[in-house]
Amino acid sequence: MNEITFVPDYLVIGAITRDVIPGGFTLGGTVTYGAITASRLGKRAAIVTSAAPDLVLPENFRDIPCIIVPSEQTTTFRNVYVNGMRQQYVEALAHPIDAHHIPPAWYAAPLVHLGPLVGELDETMVHLFPHSLVIATPQGWFRSWDERGHVTLGCWPRAELLLPHLTALILSDEDIRGDPGCIERFAGMTRTLVVTHGARGATVYHRGEKCHLPTRPAREIDPTGAGDVFAAAFVVRLHEILLERGVEDPWEAARFANVVASFSVEGMSYSAIPQRTQVETYLASLAPVP
Repeated sequence: MNEITFVPDYLVIGAITRDVIPGGFTLGGTVTYGAITASRLGKRAAIVTSAAPDLVLPENFRDIPCIIVPSEQTTTFRNVYVNGMRQQYVEALAHPIDAHHIPPAWYAAPLVHLGPLVGELDETMVHLFPHSLVIATPQGWFRSWDERGHVTLGCWPRAELLLPHLTALILSDEDIRGDPGCIERFAGMTRTLVVTHGARGATVYHRGEKCHLPTRPAREIDPTGAGDVFAAAFVVRLHEILLERGVEDPWEAARFANVVASFSVEGMSYSAIPQRTQVETYLASLAPVP
């Protein structure tokens, strides 16, 4: 690997995925949705992922530096819907991502997003970024699968290694189906916990306070990746507020992220992730928040 010296604004780490759809595949994963979101919000995004050599990145990645750990396979998911409920299958797994795969210059990224999908990251990776705002979307640490690849959700056994060192943990209602009692535990272990509820917005837990924040009404077409979009937008805005005012305001960051995520579901895959001006125009049309 040639030495990399530039520092991105936003670094996202995790497995990129091939998601099986009728007639072929589409690109997915936290790194896809997170990096495109940060880029459209005006930040210089970068990715560390793992995939096979035949993976073709779309045009959206043209200006997003991407370190790809060589692997025989690209992580592949197949989703089957039965009575409106998703059954998920892992059909292939890429290699794990380790600390030595990350360019040392990127340890200085001000915003870091840990986005495991299949346990490909170790929780202790958080210690690589002592001066960054580090968030995690931990869905991959809740997952396990059987010999058929059928995914089930349960407890996250190593959460205590990560949570005290995070800026924010962002979960969805779906993530915690196998361990619904984890919200209370996790809220006491990390300084900010956000639980996203799809069209019902998000609930923020911060330093003993709790607040539910509704979202913008959306014409939902495809909710895939909305949680990852929310997470990227949340940490982007959280950092901006910190620079602007010198305070940490997860409530305003979540309001902003709600709007970004609501736009993202109005098109297929990542096509509707909004540009910054679209979000700001909508927010400017609202009455001031008391």
